[in-house]
Amino acid sequence: MSQTLPILETLPSVREEVESLELGGPRLGAKKSLGQNFLFDLNLTRKIARSGLPLDNGAVVEIGPGPGGLTRALLMEGAHRVVAVERDERFRPILERLATASNGRLQVIYGDALKVDLTEHLNAPAQIIANLPYNVGTPLLVRWLQTEPWPPWFQGLTLMFQKEVAQRIVARADDKHYGRLGVLAGWRCETHLMFDVPPGAFVPPPKVTSSVVHLRPRADPLPCKASDLEKVAAAAFGQRRKMVRQSLKSLGLQADGLATLMKQAGLEGTERAETLSIETFTALARGYRSLAG
Repeated sequence: MSQTLPILETLPSVREEVESLELGGPRLGAKKSLGQNFLFDLNLTRKIARSGLPLDNGAVVEIGPGPGGLTRALLMEGAHRVVAVERDERFRPILERLATASNGRLQVIYGDALKVDLTEHLNAPAQIIANLPYNVGTPLLVRWLQTEPWPPWFQGLTLMFQKEVAQRIVARADDKHYGRLGVLAGWRCETHLMFDVPPGAFVPPPKVTSSVVHLRPRADPLPCKASDLEKVAAAAFGQRRKMVRQSLKSLGLQADGLATLMKQAGLEGTERAETLSIETFTALARGYRSLAG
């Protein structure tokens, strides 16, 4: 249930806050180098906030709040605590006003999300809800999917990506979007494509449609090492038009070792990567570990 703080509704709109910084131009100061695209529509940001797990159970981590459009929505929808990581110091005045208005429910960490150890700032179950900057979205997701030990510190991920990336995250075998990212995400999480967001919803508008995806960690994913699975999947999809016995040669195994790997995974070797299930990829990862030592 939403829990709007009256003081939040007295703040200027997010657009007005950004315009007050006088960053200039139609992009309103959005930096392409940081993958920034701002969301000002509170109805949309509140929809995103409601797309994750219940907000009154633990903390919410947000990456790249910028001027705080989604941050404000999370607070208005009842998040008990929001921990936001922002690299761009220009938005500090806006975020500090929002933190004050939140009555202690918002903590902003200034730094690079790829380097910040979020677990140091959390002492309860958490979920991640974010309009991820385009240039770091995939690296961040891969990092979270490789979290050890598993189950991870987060209970859910509700994230916005370019639609093409979102399709790759939820793709499974025999889908044209299926690849390394789909293998990793499907191995450790249940994945769902929630809804699309058109370019016109952003300032500045990107050239592509965006999509919100939700990932729920599996309690007991199929056994294998994350690094082995990623290496096998990268090799298989690195030459996706070739048969797997050819594409997996890049793993560096000798011919007899490669033949053993195919046998252990129940493959003929003539299959192509996009036809292999996640179960088969985990079998390949386990076999690779036993052969590579």
